[in-house]
Amino acid sequence: MAASDPASPSQVKSATRTLDIIEYVVAHDRPLVAQEIAVALGIPVSSLSYLLGTLVDRGYLVRDGRRYSAGPGLQRLQARPGGFSLAERAAPLVRTLRVQLNETSSFFVRSEWDVEAIVTESSEQALRYTIDMGARRPMHALAAGKALLARLPDEELDRYFAETEREKFTPSTVTTEKALRKDIAEVRRTGFAVTDEEYSLGIRGIGRVVTIGGEAVGSLSVGVPKARFDETMQRRAMDLLERTAGLLEAG
Repeated sequence: MAASDPASPSQVKSATRTLDIIEYVVAHDRPLVAQEIAVALGIPVSSLSYLLGTLVDRGYLVRDGRRYSAGPGLQRLQARPGGFSLAERAAPLVRTLRVQLNETSSFFVRSEWDVEAIVTESSEQALRYTIDMGARRPMHALAAGKALLARLPDEELDRYFAETEREKFTPSTVTTEKALRKDIAEVRRTGFAVTDEEYSLGIRGIGRVVTIGGEAVGSLSVGVPKARFDETMQRRAMDLLERTAGLLEAG
């Protein structure tokens, strides 16, 4: 993959301003209104509004009416090594994956015979796939679920087939044991699960399991509308999923 271009002056300026805002707010023992911050730091109100909104969304600041103060996200930055949850570790990597592809990207964990998204970042394109945080979905219909099924020991996989009734969400949903075992064998061979309109019409998915300490802790996935899905997209998504999983596995 080609090296990324150096950051533009505007990007560097934005990053510097963001840090200035955090430091200025933390240095005061009272909430500050946006106008105070703008005047003190010389930041145009239009730019400041966007930066403040981002910091609030990420939890580094909290907003009470028109006033801003330090948020709980700053405490996470001081956490001791090993003190971050799996979701907190995955979040910036999923966010980067979404930025690189501009397609909805998520990190799922297993919940019995379902998968649950604990991190998700939606594409900014008008035509996009969305995932509800915390919602559970059956493993057989999602790329993330198939990626995790492929890591089950054979005896646990046998139990999965014995205990589940696999719903057909679309005409393309794979539900029979024979066909699903064939898909699982392919995932084990390639390292990736690929679905084609199996949970939502018009959406293709790619999933890659994440293994830490020899244990499958979850799976990364991207959901792409078929209108934008081709071989080039698939190869790029797989490359980025592989890289992202590797970074998460490295700790």
